[in-house]
Amino acid sequence: MRIVFTGGSGKAGRDVIPYLLAQGHQVLNVDRVVLNHPGVHTLLADLTDGGETMNALSCHFGYEGYAAPGGPARPDAVVHFAAVPRILMRPDNATFIENVTSTYNVIEAAMKLGIRKVIVASSETTYGVCFAEGDRDYKEFPLTEDYDVDPMDSYGLSKVVGEKTARAFAERFGADIYALRIGNVLSVEDYANFPEWLANPLIRKRNAWSHIDARDLGQIVDLCVRKDGLGYQVFNAVNDNITAREPTRDFLAKVAPKTPIKGELQGFDAPLSNAKIRKVLGFKQNYDWRDLV
Repeated sequence: MRIVFTGGSGKAGRDVIPYLLAQGHQVLNVDRVVLNHPGVHTLLADLTDGGETMNALSCHFGYEGYAAPGGPARPDAVVHFAAVPRILMRPDNATFIENVTSTYNVIEAAMKLGIRKVIVASSETTYGVCFAEGDRDYKEFPLTEDYDVDPMDSYGLSKVVGEKTARAFAERFGADIYALRIGNVLSVEDYANFPEWLANPLIRKRNAWSHIDARDLGQIVDLCVRKDGLGYQVFNAVNDNITAREPTRDFLAKVAPKTPIKGELQGFDAPLSNAKIRKVLGFKQNYDWRDLV
C-alpha cells in the first residue's frame, strides 16, 4: 500500500516505518525533522496548518512520482503519529492545541481526499494515571478499551479528544479509522532499564506495568492498514506480558491492592490488556522481554 506516515521521525516511527517497508509498503514520512532511512522521503510540514496538511496528503512520495503524468496517486492509508509526545515539552495549552488541531486536520484531509483508512496514535495516558498529579490508582484491572478514560493532563486529554474526532469522522464518512492506545514504547536500548524496573516495581505503575516493543508496534500498524470494514475502533497497542517476575494477580495484590480485578487476567497477562488486538487483528508478539533481558 501507499502510506502517508506522520511523525515518522519520532521514537516509534523509526522502528515502525522500517517494518512497513519490509512488508512491501511505500511510505511518505511527514514530519518537522528528516528521517534518515533509505527509501523514505520526508516532507517537512506543519500539520496544525490545514493547507499544509491537505497538500502533504496529496503530494508525490518522492522524485520518482514525477516520471509519470497525471499527478500524485492517492494514498491507500494514513498513519498519524505526529504530536507533541508528552507533557513538559511545550506549555500545556500548546500541547493540547497542537495535538488536537493536527489530528483534526489529518483526518479531515484524508476524508475529503477520499482516503478511507486512517490509523491514529492515542495513548495509555488516557487511562488517567501516567501523567496524573500525585499517586493515583486505576479504577480496575485489566485496562480494556471499554474503560472510562479520565486523564487530568493536557497530553492525555488531547488524545481523548483525538479519539472522539476519529469517531466523528468515521461515522460521517463511513470510513475505517482505528485509534491505537499505545503503551510505553520500548526500543532495543530500553531493555537495559528492566533490572531497575523489576527491582523497583512502582516505577512502572504509571505505565500499568505494560509496554510495547516498537517492532511489535510495527506489526500492529501493518495489521490495521490491512484490516478493512471495522469502522471506528480503539485498540490497546501493547505486548502480552506484565513487566514483573510474578504472575499478574499475585503481583497486583501486592503493588495495587486498592484496585479491583474485574476481568480476566491469567498467568503473566499485562494489566493493560491487548486481548482485543489479538482477537480482532490476529496480533502475535514477536518480542517477549523475558527473552531479551
